[in-house]
Amino acid sequence: MGVLLGPCDADVHGDRQDGGAPVGRGPDGPGLNRRRRRPVTESHLLKVDPKTLEIEADFTPPVTDTATGAVEAVYGVAVDDEHNTVWTTNTRNNTVSVYSQRTGKHLASLPNVNHAREIVVDEKHNTVWASAFGDGTLVAFDTTTLQEKERVTVEGADPTGLTVNEKTGALYAADLNNDRLIELRRGSSTPRFIPAGDRPISVSLSKNGRAAYTADQTSGTLSVVDLRKGVVTKSVPTGAGALSVATDERSGDVLVVNRTDANVTRVDVKKGVIEETIATGTNPNHVEIANGTAYVVDKSGAAATEDTITRIRLAR
Repeated sequence: MGVLLGPCDADVHGDRQDGGAPVGRGPDGPGLNRRRRRPVTESHLLKVDPKTLEIEADFTPPVTDTATGAVEAVYGVAVDDEHNTVWTTNTRNNTVSVYSQRTGKHLASLPNVNHAREIVVDEKHNTVWASAFGDGTLVAFDTTTLQEKERVTVEGADPTGLTVNEKTGALYAADLNNDRLIELRRGSSTPRFIPAGDRPISVSLSKNGRAAYTADQTSGTLSVVDLRKGVVTKSVPTGAGALSVATDERSGDVLVVNRTDANVTRVDVKKGVIEETIATGTNPNHVEIANGTAYVVDKSGAAATEDTITRIRLAR
């Protein structure tokens, strides 16, 4: 894929979520506010057709408190196509859940993931990783047995976004309040710390796994990190409230969601320049890229009646 030559084709649809895979929808985004809040009584795991953006299925999480009607609200979502399951983080409940992709059946709720935030699947190594923001822990689960198999706590860490190198099994976590990445190599419980930008909250990898990219929330930048040397090689301003990052493996470009500015910035990371900025719905939260198409989920706003998904076709 070459450099973007013209405007991306962006479609915005109401009450939609991530294309081609189930995603969560609840009253709150992936915020890090630990204040006590009212119980969540409505949350949905939606399966969406990536071509039409029509909802194919709507799965309801289980009730956790019959007295209040609270449900196990869905926040982070990851799909395991190898085992036909969907994994979710349930931040309010400090748990991780597993659902059947085919039927939506709730298969398991796995406890002790304190302020569970993001989740990522390593299909090659039959592993799912979740970040426990509340106590600085990275928790691994076996995708075949649905049981916890590893737990690494980093004292003083605040892990948020996750990505995994499926070739090596190495996990990378954005450490929000320590301006660094946590690298955890497969088979090791000793983390390596790598400098990143100002409050990195999301991380993705280059196709060859040699570089990492972080969305830096405070500075509104994308940081390019050389993983071998352990240094930041570039910092590109993208917009206010940089919150989520994804790599387009076809072109090598990187997309950054800027929540406050309500847009997505496409960056040529080799040159360190912005190629294009695309408007999205209000308060965009997350971006995923699949087969040359980006899907951006937003958290609407107080005045909006529904959340939306913005589909961006990335030009060759």
